[in-house]
Amino acid sequence: MRGLRRPLGIAATAAVVMLAIAACASAGPSGTPAPASLGAVTPIPPEGEVAATGTVLDSGGAPQLCVGPVAESYPPQCTGIPLKDWTWQGVDGAESSGDVTWGSYAVRGTYDGETFTSTQPPILLALYDPIRPEDPTGGKPGAGDEATLAAIQDELPGKLGDAYLASYPQDGWLWVDVVWDDGSWQEAADAEYGADTVIIRSAITETGG
Repeated sequence: MRGLRRPLGIAATAAVVMLAIAACASAGPSGTPAPASLGAVTPIPPEGEVAATGTVLDSGGAPQLCVGPVAESYPPQCTGIPLKDWTWQGVDGAESSGDVTWGSYAVRGTYDGETFTSTQPPILLALYDPIRPEDPTGGKPGAGDEATLAAIQDELPGKLGDAYLASYPQDGWLWVDVVWDDGSWQEAADAEYGADTVIIRSAITETGG
């Protein structure tokens, strides 16, 4: 008869039910989509001026800004962010060995997610007096036990990739340093591990200028 639909077969009906179950499982209690996992998030690069502190290491004319660990060799070694428009002219505190020149500075400029572009003269790190950031924990201990924090710490490098710098547990929290976070990774960490377990700290910070 025209205007009537044939009933779905058993296989088709089962497929529709499974799709509905999957859709419900991916949504939160209120029907909103579940937050993305930490490994699926990519922070958006900052639009304005930013600042970072670390070691500027120039090997053979290719300067980079190392905001993470630096090997205590001579000359030092590190893997950092490509640093554009950098000049050693008029900059104090630099050392050289062979074709490597380095020094520790506070650098201001812009960051596009891959390259840091210097826009102002750097400040020798020994003379830099930054504003102390607020304590993100509010002085309260975290909820993570030693085993839980160790397990999270083990999986973070794989989830954060090259942006991961370092992490350490303290007072029930896992403090995690990354190159840059616009807040997206913190939100994902809160959703995945609980809002009282992981603190994401960004080495590159917006200056508000």
